[in-house]
Amino acid sequence: MSGGEGADLRLIRARLPSLDGDGGGLYRLEARRGVWTKIERQTPADDPPHGVREPRQSGCLADDDGLEEDGAIDCRGGIVLPGFVDLHMHLDKSHSLPFAGNDSGTLGEAIASYSAAYSRFTMDMLKARIRRTALDALSKGTTAIRSHLDFQARHGREAAFRTVHAALEVREELRDLIDLQFVLMTPSFGDTPEVWSWIEETLLLGVDGLGGAPHIAPNPKELTDRIFKLATKHSRFIDLHVDESDDPARDTALYLADKTMAEDYQGRVVAGHLCSLSAMEPGRAAVIIERLAEARVGAVTLPASNLYLQGREDAGLVRRGITRVRELLVAGVPVAVASDNIQDAFHPLGSGDLLQIGLLTAYAAHLGTDRHLAELLRMLTQTPASLASLPEYGIEAGKEANFVRFEATSFREALSYLPSHRFVYRKGRLLRQPRRAEEQQGEAEVGWANA
Repeated sequence: MSGGEGADLRLIRARLPSLDGDGGGLYRLEARRGVWTKIERQTPADDPPHGVREPRQSGCLADDDGLEEDGAIDCRGGIVLPGFVDLHMHLDKSHSLPFAGNDSGTLGEAIASYSAAYSRFTMDMLKARIRRTALDALSKGTTAIRSHLDFQARHGREAAFRTVHAALEVREELRDLIDLQFVLMTPSFGDTPEVWSWIEETLLLGVDGLGGAPHIAPNPKELTDRIFKLATKHSRFIDLHVDESDDPARDTALYLADKTMAEDYQGRVVAGHLCSLSAMEPGRAAVIIERLAEARVGAVTLPASNLYLQGREDAGLVRRGITRVRELLVAGVPVAVASDNIQDAFHPLGSGDLLQIGLLTAYAAHLGTDRHLAELLRMLTQTPASLASLPEYGIEAGKEANFVRFEATSFREALSYLPSHRFVYRKGRLLRQPRRAEEQQGEAEVGWANA
Protein backbone atom coordinates (compact mmCIF):
# COMPACT_ATOMS: atom_id res chain seq x y z
CA MET A 1 0.00 0.00 0.00
CA SER A 2 2.95 2.34 0.50
CA GLY A 3 5.58 3.71 -1.84
CA GLY A 4 8.92 5.43 -1.76
CA GLU A 5 12.33 4.12 -0.72
CA GLY A 6 13.02 3.99 2.98
CA ALA A 7 15.88 5.36 5.04
CA ASP A 8 18.52 3.94 7.35
CA LEU A 9 17.94 4.65 11.03
CA ARG A 10 19.26 3.84 14.49
CA LEU A 11 17.55 4.46 17.81
CA ILE A 12 19.02 3.90 21.26
CA ARG A 13 17.57 3.86 24.77
CA ALA A 14 13.99 3.44 23.55
CA ARG A 15 11.21 1.82 25.54
CA LEU A 16 8.88 -0.53 23.66
CA PRO A 17 5.65 -0.99 25.66
CA SER A 18 4.05 -2.83 22.74
CA LEU A 19 6.76 -5.47 23.11
CA ASP A 20 7.22 -5.89 26.87
CA GLY A 21 4.79 -3.55 28.59
CA ASP A 22 5.36 -0.39 30.56
CA GLY A 23 7.77 -2.09 32.93
CA GLY A 24 10.23 -3.11 30.23
CA GLY A 25 13.79 -1.98 29.73
CA LEU A 26 15.53 -0.11 26.98
CA TYR A 27 16.14 -1.18 23.40
CA ARG A 28 18.41 -0.46 20.47
CA LEU A 29 16.68 -0.47 17.08
CA GLU A 30 18.06 -0.38 13.57
CA ALA A 31 16.39 -0.03 10.19
CA ARG A 32 17.90 -0.34 6.71
CA ARG A 33 16.11 1.15 3.74
CA GLY A 34 13.02 1.68 5.86
CA VAL A 35 12.77 -1.88 7.21
CA TRP A 36 13.56 -2.95 10.77
CA THR A 37 16.67 -5.13 10.86
CA LYS A 38 17.49 -5.27 14.56
CA ILE A 39 15.49 -4.95 17.78
CA GLU A 40 17.69 -5.78 20.75
CA ARG A 41 17.63 -5.26 24.49
CA GLN A 42 20.30 -2.93 25.79
CA THR A 43 22.33 -3.93 28.81
CA PRO A 44 20.96 -2.96 32.24
CA ALA A 45 23.91 -0.62 32.68
CA ASP A 46 22.46 1.54 29.89
CA ASP A 47 19.12 1.91 31.67
CA PRO A 48 18.12 5.01 33.60
CA PRO A 49 15.71 4.31 36.47
CA HIS A 50 12.26 3.36 35.15
CA GLY A 51 10.05 6.40 34.78
CA VAL A 52 13.02 8.77 34.61
CA ARG A 53 14.18 10.41 31.41
CA GLU A 54 16.51 13.33 31.44
CA PRO A 55 15.87 16.16 30.99
CA ARG A 56 12.15 16.94 31.19
CA GLN A 57 10.89 20.38 32.15
CA SER A 58 7.23 21.36 32.42
CA GLY A 59 6.20 18.69 29.95
CA CYS A 60 8.28 20.24 27.14
CA LEU A 61 11.00 18.72 25.08
CA ALA A 62 14.54 19.62 26.01
CA ASP A 63 16.35 21.89 23.59
CA ASP A 64 18.59 19.05 22.47
CA ASP A 65 15.83 16.45 22.03
CA GLY A 66 16.52 14.34 18.98
CA LEU A 67 20.28 15.00 18.94
CA GLU A 68 22.13 12.03 17.57
CA GLU A 69 24.92 10.23 19.40
CA ASP A 70 27.33 8.35 17.13
CA GLY A 71 24.75 8.45 14.37
CA ALA A 72 21.92 7.16 16.56
CA ILE A 73 18.89 9.02 17.87
CA ASP A 74 18.94 8.89 21.66
CA CYS A 75 15.36 8.43 22.89
CA ARG A 76 16.57 8.79 26.50
CA GLY A 77 13.99 6.37 27.86
CA GLY A 78 11.07 7.67 25.82
CA ILE A 79 8.57 5.23 24.32
CA VAL A 80 8.44 4.16 20.70
CA LEU A 81 5.16 2.70 19.42
CA PRO A 82 4.15 1.25 16.10
CA GLY A 83 1.95 3.82 14.37
CA PHE A 84 -1.64 3.92 15.55
CA VAL A 85 -4.22 2.28 13.27
CA ASP A 86 -7.61 4.00 13.16
CA LEU A 87 -9.96 1.31 11.89
CA HIS A 88 -13.15 3.38 11.68
CA MET A 89 -13.25 6.99 10.52
CA HIS A 90 -15.45 9.07 8.23
CA LEU A 91 -12.89 11.24 6.49
CA ASP A 92 -15.39 12.51 3.92
CA LYS A 93 -17.82 13.76 6.58
CA SER A 94 -15.16 15.34 8.80
CA HIS A 95 -15.28 19.11 9.39
CA SER A 96 -18.69 19.37 7.70
CA LEU A 97 -20.46 20.70 10.82
CA PRO A 98 -20.81 24.27 9.43
CA PHE A 99 -22.95 22.83 6.61
CA ALA A 100 -24.84 20.10 8.47
CA GLY A 101 -25.74 20.67 12.10
CA ASN A 102 -27.57 18.54 14.64
CA ASP A 103 -29.67 20.41 17.20
CA SER A 104 -31.12 17.31 18.86
CA GLY A 105 -27.80 15.48 19.04
CA THR A 106 -29.46 12.27 17.83
CA LEU A 107 -28.24 9.78 15.24
CA GLY A 108 -31.43 10.22 13.21
CA GLU A 109 -31.00 13.96 12.81
CA ALA A 110 -27.30 13.53 11.99
CA ILE A 111 -28.09 11.14 9.13
CA ALA A 112 -30.83 13.38 7.73
CA SER A 113 -28.80 16.57 8.13
CA TYR A 114 -25.72 15.31 6.32
CA SER A 115 -27.76 13.76 3.52
CA ALA A 116 -29.63 17.02 2.96
CA ALA A 117 -26.41 19.01 2.84
CA TYR A 118 -24.49 16.60 0.61
CA SER A 119 -25.46 18.17 -2.73
CA ARG A 120 -23.52 21.32 -1.71
CA PHE A 121 -20.21 19.45 -1.39
CA THR A 122 -17.92 19.72 -4.40
CA MET A 123 -15.07 17.37 -5.22
CA ASP A 124 -12.59 19.97 -4.01
CA MET A 125 -14.42 20.34 -0.71
CA LEU A 126 -14.51 16.59 -0.14
CA LYS A 127 -10.84 16.19 -1.04
CA ALA A 128 -9.83 19.04 1.25
CA ARG A 129 -11.66 17.50 4.21
CA ILE A 130 -10.28 14.02 3.60
CA ARG A 131 -6.74 15.35 3.16
CA ARG A 132 -6.89 17.62 6.20
CA THR A 133 -8.21 14.99 8.59
CA ALA A 134 -5.85 12.28 7.36
CA LEU A 135 -2.86 14.58 7.88
CA ASP A 136 -4.15 15.74 11.26
CA ALA A 137 -4.36 12.10 12.35
CA LEU A 138 -0.89 11.39 10.96
CA SER A 139 0.54 14.30 12.91
CA LYS A 140 -0.78 12.62 16.09
CA GLY A 141 0.86 9.28 15.24
CA THR A 142 -1.77 7.43 13.18
CA THR A 143 -0.05 5.78 10.22
CA ALA A 144 -3.01 3.83 8.79
CA ILE A 145 -6.72 4.67 8.52
CA ARG A 146 -9.78 2.77 7.35
CA SER A 147 -12.50 5.23 6.35
CA HIS A 148 -16.13 4.56 5.57
CA LEU A 149 -17.38 6.50 2.54
CA ASP A 150 -20.88 7.82 2.12
CA PHE A 151 -22.63 6.71 -1.07
CA GLN A 152 -25.42 9.19 -1.67
CA ALA A 153 -27.21 7.28 -4.42
CA ARG A 154 -30.44 9.17 -3.68
CA HIS A 155 -28.82 12.23 -5.30
CA GLY A 156 -27.94 10.37 -8.50
CA ARG A 157 -24.93 8.62 -9.99
CA GLU A 158 -22.58 11.61 -10.19
CA ALA A 159 -23.21 12.59 -6.59
CA ALA A 160 -22.86 9.02 -5.38
CA PHE A 161 -19.45 8.63 -7.03
CA ARG A 162 -18.22 12.09 -6.03
CA THR A 163 -17.02 10.96 -2.61
CA VAL A 164 -15.45 7.80 -4.02
CA HIS A 165 -13.44 9.66 -6.65
CA ALA A 166 -12.35 12.28 -4.10
CA ALA A 167 -11.18 9.61 -1.65
CA LEU A 168 -9.26 7.61 -4.24
CA GLU A 169 -7.49 10.73 -5.53
CA VAL A 170 -6.39 11.74 -2.03
CA ARG A 171 -5.21 8.20 -1.31
CA GLU A 172 -2.91 8.36 -4.31
CA GLU A 173 -1.74 11.84 -3.32
CA LEU A 174 -0.84 10.70 0.22
CA ARG A 175 0.39 7.21 -0.61
CA ASP A 176 3.93 7.93 0.59
CA LEU A 177 2.70 9.38 3.89
CA ILE A 178 -0.14 7.25 5.21
CA ASP A 179 -1.99 4.01 4.42
CA LEU A 180 -5.66 4.58 3.59
CA GLN A 181 -8.32 1.90 3.19
CA PHE A 182 -11.85 2.74 2.06
CA VAL A 183 -15.13 1.00 2.82
CA LEU A 184 -18.27 1.84 0.86
CA MET A 185 -21.38 2.52 2.93
CA THR A 186 -24.07 0.66 1.00
CA PRO A 187 -27.40 2.54 1.20
CA SER A 188 -29.93 1.30 3.76
CA PHE A 189 -32.86 2.74 1.77
CA GLY A 190 -33.71 3.17 -1.89
CA ASP A 191 -31.37 0.52 -3.22
CA THR A 192 -32.17 -0.84 -6.68
CA PRO A 193 -30.46 -3.21 -9.11
CA GLU A 194 -28.96 -0.12 -10.77
CA VAL A 195 -27.58 1.15 -7.46
CA TRP A 196 -26.04 -2.24 -6.74
CA SER A 197 -24.35 -2.15 -10.15
CA TRP A 198 -22.87 1.20 -9.10
CA ILE A 199 -21.71 -0.30 -5.81
CA GLU A 200 -19.96 -3.10 -7.67
CA GLU A 201 -18.32 -0.52 -9.92
CA THR A 202 -16.75 1.19 -6.88
CA LEU A 203 -14.98 -2.05 -6.02
CA LEU A 204 -13.54 -2.18 -9.51
CA LEU A 205 -12.37 1.42 -9.13
CA GLY A 206 -10.37 0.56 -6.02
CA VAL A 207 -12.64 0.68 -2.97
CA ASP A 208 -11.29 -1.93 -0.56
CA GLY A 209 -14.38 -3.30 1.19
CA LEU A 210 -18.12 -3.12 1.71
CA GLY A 211 -19.95 -1.61 4.65
CA GLY A 212 -23.34 -0.26 5.58
CA ALA A 213 -25.78 -0.19 8.49
CA PRO A 214 -28.21 -3.09 8.13
CA HIS A 215 -29.81 -2.39 11.52
CA ILE A 216 -31.51 0.75 10.13
CA ALA A 217 -32.61 -0.89 6.87
CA PRO A 218 -36.22 -2.05 6.37
CA ASN A 219 -34.96 -5.63 6.05
CA PRO A 220 -31.59 -6.01 7.82
CA LYS A 221 -31.09 -9.65 6.82
CA GLU A 222 -31.73 -8.92 3.16
CA LEU A 223 -29.21 -6.08 3.11
CA THR A 224 -26.65 -8.20 4.95
CA ASP A 225 -27.12 -11.00 2.41
CA ARG A 226 -26.60 -8.61 -0.50
CA ILE A 227 -23.43 -7.23 1.02
CA PHE A 228 -22.04 -10.73 1.54
CA LYS A 229 -22.97 -11.78 -1.99
CA LEU A 230 -21.03 -8.91 -3.56
CA ALA A 231 -18.12 -9.04 -1.11
CA THR A 232 -17.56 -12.76 -1.55
CA LYS A 233 -17.82 -12.40 -5.33
CA HIS A 234 -14.92 -9.92 -5.30
CA SER A 235 -13.14 -11.34 -2.25
CA ARG A 236 -13.42 -8.10 -0.28
CA PHE A 237 -13.65 -7.63 3.46
CA ILE A 238 -16.87 -6.53 5.16
CA ASP A 239 -16.96 -3.76 7.78
CA LEU A 240 -20.44 -2.83 9.02
CA HIS A 241 -22.08 -0.40 11.39
CA VAL A 242 -23.92 -2.81 13.68
CA ASP A 243 -26.73 -2.11 16.16
CA GLU A 244 -25.82 1.52 16.81
CA SER A 245 -28.87 1.92 18.99
CA ASP A 246 -30.15 2.16 22.57
CA ASP A 247 -32.83 -0.39 21.72
CA PRO A 248 -32.03 -3.77 23.32
CA ALA A 249 -34.15 -5.49 20.68
CA ARG A 250 -31.65 -4.54 17.97
CA ASP A 251 -29.53 -7.67 17.58
CA THR A 252 -28.51 -7.87 13.93
CA ALA A 253 -25.07 -8.85 15.24
CA LEU A 254 -26.35 -12.38 15.80
CA TYR A 255 -27.38 -12.79 12.17
CA LEU A 256 -24.08 -11.24 11.06
CA ALA A 257 -22.15 -13.87 13.02
CA ASP A 258 -24.28 -16.69 11.63
CA LYS A 259 -23.92 -15.38 8.08
CA THR A 260 -20.16 -15.05 8.50
CA MET A 261 -19.87 -18.71 9.45
CA ALA A 262 -22.28 -19.84 6.73
CA GLU A 263 -20.19 -18.06 4.08
CA ASP A 264 -16.91 -19.27 5.60
CA TYR A 265 -15.85 -15.63 5.96
CA GLN A 266 -14.37 -15.89 9.45
CA GLY A 267 -11.68 -13.28 10.07
CA ARG A 268 -12.84 -11.03 7.23
CA VAL A 269 -15.76 -9.28 8.93
CA VAL A 270 -15.72 -6.33 11.33
CA ALA A 271 -18.64 -4.98 13.36
CA GLY A 272 -18.51 -1.37 14.52
CA HIS A 273 -20.46 0.20 17.41
CA LEU A 274 -22.47 -2.76 18.84
CA CYS A 275 -24.17 -0.30 21.20
CA SER A 276 -27.32 -2.33 21.84
CA LEU A 277 -25.22 -5.00 23.57
CA SER A 278 -24.94 -2.60 26.52
CA ALA A 279 -28.68 -1.95 26.55
CA MET A 280 -29.80 -5.59 26.63
CA GLU A 281 -29.78 -7.91 29.62
CA PRO A 282 -26.42 -9.58 30.29
CA GLY A 283 -27.49 -13.13 29.44
CA ARG A 284 -28.68 -12.18 25.98
CA ALA A 285 -25.58 -10.09 25.37
CA ALA A 286 -23.36 -13.01 26.39
CA VAL A 287 -24.97 -15.27 23.78
CA ILE A 288 -24.31 -12.74 21.01
CA ILE A 289 -20.77 -12.07 22.16
CA GLU A 290 -20.01 -15.79 22.22
CA ARG A 291 -21.33 -16.14 18.66
CA LEU A 292 -19.22 -13.19 17.47
CA ALA A 293 -16.16 -14.83 18.98
CA GLU A 294 -16.98 -18.15 17.31
CA ALA A 295 -17.36 -16.40 13.94
CA ARG A 296 -14.11 -14.48 14.49
CA VAL A 297 -15.87 -11.18 13.83
CA GLY A 298 -13.77 -8.22 14.89
CA ALA A 299 -15.33 -5.41 16.93
CA VAL A 300 -14.66 -1.67 16.95
CA THR A 301 -15.66 0.52 19.85
CA LEU A 302 -16.24 4.18 19.02
CA PRO A 303 -16.61 5.94 22.36
CA ALA A 304 -16.58 9.56 21.23
CA SER A 305 -19.58 9.36 18.92
CA ASN A 306 -21.48 6.82 20.99
CA LEU A 307 -21.11 8.71 24.26
CA TYR A 308 -22.32 11.80 22.45
CA LEU A 309 -25.22 10.31 20.45
CA GLN A 310 -26.57 7.52 22.65
CA GLY A 311 -28.78 7.84 25.72
CA ARG A 312 -30.43 11.01 24.46
CA GLU A 313 -33.86 9.92 25.71
CA ASP A 314 -32.68 8.60 29.06
CA ALA A 315 -33.78 10.40 32.20
CA GLY A 316 -31.72 10.16 35.37
CA LEU A 317 -28.98 7.59 34.86
CA VAL A 318 -27.87 8.04 31.23
CA ARG A 319 -26.41 5.00 29.51
CA ARG A 320 -22.78 5.24 28.39
CA GLY A 321 -23.68 4.18 24.86
CA ILE A 322 -20.49 2.26 24.10
CA THR A 323 -20.41 -1.50 23.68
CA ARG A 324 -19.43 -4.10 26.29
CA VAL A 325 -15.69 -3.75 25.72
CA ARG A 326 -14.46 -5.87 28.62
CA GLU A 327 -16.92 -8.71 27.98
CA LEU A 328 -15.91 -8.82 24.30
CA LEU A 329 -12.24 -8.99 25.26
CA VAL A 330 -12.81 -11.77 27.80
CA ALA A 331 -14.71 -13.77 25.18
CA GLY A 332 -11.79 -13.53 22.77
CA VAL A 333 -13.34 -11.07 20.31
CA PRO A 334 -10.60 -8.83 18.84
CA VAL A 335 -11.55 -5.26 19.78
CA ALA A 336 -10.17 -2.08 18.23
CA VAL A 337 -10.63 1.52 19.36
CA ALA A 338 -11.33 4.09 16.65
CA SER A 339 -12.20 7.77 16.19
CA ASP A 340 -15.37 7.59 14.06
CA ASN A 341 -16.65 11.08 13.22
CA ILE A 342 -14.76 14.35 13.63
CA GLN A 343 -16.45 17.75 13.82
CA ASP A 344 -19.59 16.83 11.91
CA ALA A 345 -23.28 16.26 12.60
CA PHE A 346 -22.54 12.90 14.23
CA HIS A 347 -19.82 14.18 16.58
CA PRO A 348 -19.11 17.91 16.77
CA LEU A 349 -15.69 17.60 18.41
CA GLY A 350 -12.42 15.73 17.90
CA SER A 351 -9.09 16.22 16.16
CA GLY A 352 -8.07 12.80 14.88
CA ASP A 353 -5.93 12.05 17.95
CA LEU A 354 -6.38 8.32 18.52
CA LEU A 355 -4.45 8.50 21.78
CA GLN A 356 -7.14 10.86 23.09
CA ILE A 357 -9.80 8.35 22.02
CA GLY A 358 -7.84 5.71 23.90
CA LEU A 359 -8.03 7.84 27.04
CA LEU A 360 -11.78 8.21 26.55
CA THR A 361 -12.07 4.43 26.21
CA ALA A 362 -10.11 3.90 29.41
CA TYR A 363 -12.64 6.00 31.30
CA ALA A 364 -15.81 4.73 29.61
CA ALA A 365 -14.87 1.03 29.63
CA HIS A 366 -13.19 1.00 33.06
CA LEU A 367 -9.73 0.15 31.76
CA GLY A 368 -7.08 1.31 34.21
CA THR A 369 -5.01 -1.56 35.55
CA ASP A 370 -1.66 -2.44 34.00
CA ARG A 371 -3.26 -5.47 32.33
CA HIS A 372 -6.10 -3.40 30.92
CA LEU A 373 -3.79 -0.67 29.64
CA ALA A 374 -1.65 -3.27 27.89
CA GLU A 375 -4.83 -4.48 26.18
CA LEU A 376 -5.85 -0.91 25.36
CA LEU A 377 -2.50 -0.32 23.68
CA ARG A 378 -3.12 -3.38 21.51
CA MET A 379 -6.59 -1.98 20.70
CA LEU A 380 -4.89 1.08 19.21
CA THR A 381 -2.11 -0.76 17.38
CA GLN A 382 -1.74 -4.51 16.79
CA THR A 383 -5.44 -5.46 16.88
CA PRO A 384 -6.68 -2.97 14.28
CA ALA A 385 -3.58 -3.65 12.16
CA SER A 386 -4.48 -7.34 12.18
CA LEU A 387 -8.14 -6.64 11.39
CA ALA A 388 -7.01 -4.40 8.52
CA SER A 389 -4.60 -7.10 7.27
CA LEU A 390 -1.59 -4.76 7.24
CA PRO A 391 1.27 -7.14 6.35
CA GLU A 392 4.22 -4.84 7.11
CA TYR A 393 3.03 -3.64 10.50
CA GLY A 394 4.87 -3.79 13.80
CA ILE A 395 8.19 -3.14 15.48
CA GLU A 396 10.02 -6.32 14.55
CA ALA A 397 12.71 -7.35 12.11
CA GLY A 398 11.46 -7.48 8.55
CA LYS A 399 8.59 -5.04 9.06
CA GLU A 400 8.43 -1.47 7.79
CA ALA A 401 9.79 1.14 10.21
CA ASN A 402 6.54 3.09 10.58
CA PHE A 403 6.34 4.38 14.13
CA VAL A 404 5.88 7.29 16.50
CA ARG A 405 8.09 8.27 19.41
CA PHE A 406 6.79 10.24 22.36
CA GLU A 407 8.01 12.47 25.12
CA ALA A 408 6.75 9.93 27.67
CA THR A 409 8.41 7.06 29.49
CA SER A 410 5.36 4.76 29.47
CA PHE A 411 2.07 4.23 27.70
CA ARG A 412 0.27 5.17 30.91
CA GLU A 413 2.12 8.49 30.97
CA ALA A 414 1.39 9.15 27.30
CA LEU A 415 -2.28 8.36 27.86
CA SER A 416 -2.42 10.63 30.89
CA TYR A 417 -0.61 13.67 29.48
CA LEU A 418 -1.41 13.31 25.76
CA PRO A 419 1.96 14.85 24.86
CA SER A 420 1.77 17.13 21.84
CA HIS A 421 5.40 16.46 20.88
CA ARG A 422 5.34 13.35 18.72
CA PHE A 423 7.88 12.36 16.08
CA VAL A 424 6.23 10.40 13.28
CA TYR A 425 8.24 8.15 10.95
CA ARG A 426 7.41 6.24 7.79
CA LYS A 427 9.85 3.70 6.41
CA GLY A 428 12.49 5.13 8.69
CA ARG A 429 12.06 8.70 7.46
CA LEU A 430 10.98 11.46 9.82
CA LEU A 431 7.72 12.80 8.40
CA ARG A 432 6.73 15.15 11.13
CA GLN A 433 8.85 16.91 13.72
CA PRO A 434 7.06 19.02 16.36
CA ARG A 435 7.98 22.66 16.53
CA ARG A 436 7.90 24.87 19.59
CA ALA A 437 5.61 27.26 17.73
CA GLU A 438 2.89 24.57 17.83
CA GLU A 439 2.32 25.42 21.46
CA GLN A 440 0.92 28.76 20.26
CA GLN A 441 -0.43 28.11 16.77
CA GLY A 442 -1.80 24.55 16.89
CA GLU A 443 -1.70 21.58 14.58
CA ALA A 444 -3.03 23.40 11.50
CA GLU A 445 0.39 25.00 11.06
CA VAL A 446 2.47 21.82 11.49
CA GLY A 447 5.21 21.42 8.91
CA TRP A 448 5.72 18.17 7.02
CA ALA A 449 9.12 16.84 6.08
CA ASN A 450 9.67 14.74 2.94
CA ALA A 451 6.13 15.46 1.78
